[in-house]
Amino acid sequence: MLTKRIIPCLDIKDGRTVKGTNFLQLRDAGDPVELAVRYCEEGADELVFLDITATTERRKTLAGLVRQIATHINIPFTVGGGIHSKEDVSLLLDNGADKISVNTSAVNNPGLINKLSGEFGSQCVVLAIDAKLIDGTWMVVTHGGRQPTPLKAIDWALEGTSRGAGEILLTSMENDGTKTGFALELTRQISGAVPVPVIASGGAGTKEHFAEVFTEGKADAALAASIFHFGEIPVPELKRYLSARNIPVRI
Repeated sequence: MLTKRIIPCLDIKDGRTVKGTNFLQLRDAGDPVELAVRYCEEGADELVFLDITATTERRKTLAGLVRQIATHINIPFTVGGGIHSKEDVSLLLDNGADKISVNTSAVNNPGLINKLSGEFGSQCVVLAIDAKLIDGTWMVVTHGGRQPTPLKAIDWALEGTSRGAGEILLTSMENDGTKTGFALELTRQISGAVPVPVIASGGAGTKEHFAEVFTEGKADAALAASIFHFGEIPVPELKRYLSARNIPVRI
């Protein structure tokens, strides 16, 4: 069985790491380079960096931060936020990113997934899906959860992988920052439907939540932010807990 991955996420705003609840009420969580180094030393499997207020003008600023981080860590990391073109991806990869994440830009232009996977390989393209429960159905939302779309989350996951996305980063808007647990039913549904790995995101608050999303949710990886940033659950402690429950992780 493939090992399950633990992935800290750094939401970047104005060069700092921030964290909120349901994508709102942001508070400072530290220097992203320092956090990246710490997670690498603690045994995190990968890192995700999301520029949550990305604009074209600041793309070079983020690329500089990516370069700083890449010189300090030796684990894969994914960068997302405001990526609209092959040129955006090239800039980030040239500065040390291993994978890129697309979200709103892919919803607005699904062909972007085909272009990026064709140019850089599907292993490089992560499709980030922000899902919100609307009238009992998990629907895709964009623009940091502010903009509803007519897309069902499972339909978009299937389309995105058929277009070449090599991984799904699935975030439940209902659970994000609440520490009440991952959206297990949604995660299980998407994981069972797509032929690529699914990273579960949103709601981690206890070590048990991670065990649940790997066993009941069938996730391939689990992503969290504040519980790692503020030292509530150290990565090594979490991995020992999971290993003791026969969940395969890299120790």
